[in-house]
Amino acid sequence: MRLRRGLVVIGLSLPFWVGLVLFILFHSKGAVGTVLNIRIRIDPGSLALTAGTLLALLLLGFWIAHERIERRAQRVQAQIHREAAQMRRRFLSQLDHELKNPLTALRAEIAYLSDDQQVENYAQAMSDMSVQVERLGRLVTDLRKLAELEELEIDLLPVNMGELLKEIMEAAQGHPGYEARKVQLLFLQDPWPLPSVPGDRGLLWLACYNLLDNALKFTPEGAMIEVRAFEVPPWLVVEVADNGPGISEDDLPHIFEELYRGVNARGAPGSGLGLALVRAIMIRHAGSVTVRSRPEQGTVFTLRLPLHP
Repeated sequence: MRLRRGLVVIGLSLPFWVGLVLFILFHSKGAVGTVLNIRIRIDPGSLALTAGTLLALLLLGFWIAHERIERRAQRVQAQIHREAAQMRRRFLSQLDHELKNPLTALRAEIAYLSDDQQVENYAQAMSDMSVQVERLGRLVTDLRKLAELEELEIDLLPVNMGELLKEIMEAAQGHPGYEARKVQLLFLQDPWPLPSVPGDRGLLWLACYNLLDNALKFTPEGAMIEVRAFEVPPWLVVEVADNGPGISEDDLPHIFEELYRGVNARGAPGSGLGLALVRAIMIRHAGSVTVRSRPEQGTVFTLRLPLHP
């Protein structure tokens, strides 16, 4: 590396050395010197030296700038690789945790069944095992969905978001957390019909429902959840807002990562992939999902979908 840089510096300074040699030749005693009488009295040797020096400095400046840009790009790339490796390690660690808990529970139930033959205990054990199997199945299904989203062909057809959001509100009323917590659901939109957006209706339904499902899981009894939809050209904006416990500042940068669970989400049902799926769906639709939250005051998730492809 040092040898290469040395050769580059020598090569870039070559015009200076050529100019210097010409300057010495023109000013040597034996050389025939010609003076150019323009407006400025200058001899060819001085002209060659000046031009060579300026050209060498210019080339050297370009090379230094190029080296700095290249080093900066290498640092950025190295940082991206470090962050990707860190996220991968965190994902694997979280996946290990998500798989370990139901598997441990299943092993415990199997050991319990082998020692206890009472009918009523057998029925309870089978019910517990069914819950853990369902949890594993949900995790595998969501992992498959997330993997398929990266290569899935999406047909961008007009989607009536007003109808889609009303369907989601109706589906949410059958959510276990809706009746149990006596949650209030409110749908707010512009007084005129919402414009259609280009997209995959099934995926957009899943993204919006996941946000509402998330709010229903974590809002306390009697909480208010608002689904808002409005047009801000060139976007259609959908917000899901609740007055629940909020998200801590430490958790906010990570909540869209696969299998990440914040402090308030630990122990809650679900695969831990709901928000990661929302983000992946928004990326495939050239949209975005953001969140703002205040602890003990509430959370607002915002989806932005382009009105035109």
